Amino acid sequence: MTIFIGLGNPGKEYQNTYHNVGFKVIDELSRRFDIKLSKKGCKAVYGEGKINGKKIMLVKPQTYMNLSGECVVMLKNKFKDANLIVIADDIDLEKGKLRFRLHGSGGTHNGLRNIVSFIGEDFARLRVGIGRPQGDLKDFVLSNMEPDFEEIIIAAADDLEKRI
Repeated sequence: MTIFIGLGNPGKEYQNTYHNVGFKVIDELSRRFDIKLSKKGCKAVYGEGKINGKKIMLVKPQTYMNLSGECVVMLKNKFKDANLIVIADDIDLEKGKLRFRLHGSGGTHNGLRNIVSFIGEDFARLRVGIGRPQGDLKDFVLSNMEPDFEEIIIAAADDLEKRI
């Protein structure tokens, strides 16, 4: 099984922010493959289904971004043989650029750093470039995405679909 974990913050006020790119990619996969995110557990909402005959789980942690590791370690312990792929925004990549890696540090991303503190660096991740802001970093990642960012969400979902 492959578990796709989209990072973000729960709550309507964060729904369309750059920091919720991971949630948006999970929503796109959920829509595309008709996998309802109706279950709760491991400090997350999730759904299970099959894509191309392979079992997958789509997960949105409900711990807030900086505590994402709490959810991920619970999933890793419960589904020991599963492959994990974490999806997160990245200010160090230009807007729209995608970077997939099988392991590595959390870099400047607090959610990824928290996951690394719980399970180490050995998990796959897709970083979705949101670009580096001119002003305050916190204000930028918590600001609403530009409408054209939907194309980037679709491209990220396309990339992940190829990896199943």
